[in-house]
Amino acid sequence: MKITRRDFIRSSLLMGGSLLFSPVSLHAAPKKAEGWRPAYEKLEKEGKFDQRIKQAYSIFQRCQLCPRQCGVNRQKGERGYCRAPARVMVYSFNPHFGEEVPLVGDNGSGTIFFSNCNLRCIFCQNWPISHEGRGSEITDEELADMMLKLQKMGCHNINLVTPTHVMPNIINATRIALKKGLWIPLTYNTSGYERVEMLNILDGIMDIYLPDLKYMDADQAAKYSSGASDYPEVGKKAILEMHRQVGVLQSDKNGYALRGVVLRHLVMPNRVAGTEKFVKWVAENLSKNTYVNIMAQYRVEYKAYEYPEIARGITVQEFLEAMDWAKKYGLINLDPKSVTLRDFLRRSRSG
Repeated sequence: MKITRRDFIRSSLLMGGSLLFSPVSLHAAPKKAEGWRPAYEKLEKEGKFDQRIKQAYSIFQRCQLCPRQCGVNRQKGERGYCRAPARVMVYSFNPHFGEEVPLVGDNGSGTIFFSNCNLRCIFCQNWPISHEGRGSEITDEELADMMLKLQKMGCHNINLVTPTHVMPNIINATRIALKKGLWIPLTYNTSGYERVEMLNILDGIMDIYLPDLKYMDADQAAKYSSGASDYPEVGKKAILEMHRQVGVLQSDKNGYALRGVVLRHLVMPNRVAGTEKFVKWVAENLSKNTYVNIMAQYRVEYKAYEYPEIARGITVQEFLEAMDWAKKYGLINLDPKSVTLRDFLRRSRSG
């Protein structure tokens, strides 16, 4: 049975997405922080938004949105490494309560999960979406409606998950939604595998950047992320540009994120991710007050079981040493959930 776009949107709202089930918020939209406006509203008032959209959409003619730079003409139906069409594909959208504390707030982060991916890690937890491309094609207007519905449901931000290959669609939908009343922050939730040239197009549109920095070693990146040996250097340059644009995380009086960088790093077995190098790099190249989430939730997913060195979860010791490195290098703004887990694990071991 063929599902219509209307049925897809309705089922996503009612069911909270096909893979990631979250409670649906029934709260009214949060109030604007006094004196604050989203970056995209300012850009529209400056008369620059329309030109950014045209600039972004022109890239589809010879796609170079990501560091793979396939060069395919997506407007003519050609598909590159990410396998994405020119029209945006969405798997689900819903309030999500598993994100970082300032993003979740009371009512959840308004996640929109885009199909396909330009990095395609072999341990991806969302592999049916990122590798297989499950989802439905929708128009930019329908994407704008999703944003507005998430805002109406009370979400504190629009959380764009795996957005790199559909950046033109996103910024066009944002402008459409802005004209219909969108005002909450936009969060660019990315693997970190981004070109600085493309991030420049987003300057003045995105309020919050939520990048990963997955690896610090080129060989590890190539092995576990489909040959992307340039990932460490590309990712570091991208994060520096994100930090230049939006700076250290700023929140309102309730602690809800408004603007800034929230940086993620997943601890992996056998020090595959290079966690000590990661925290040292953050301390030396960004502010030590950068909001950092050192994540312990690595799971053996997709094809990870084929690689013995990552075919297990991380140990307590591996997570605790990661948190100790963060302390050693002076990071002072760690995600509270990571800190709570660290303290719990230490008490459990001492007890």
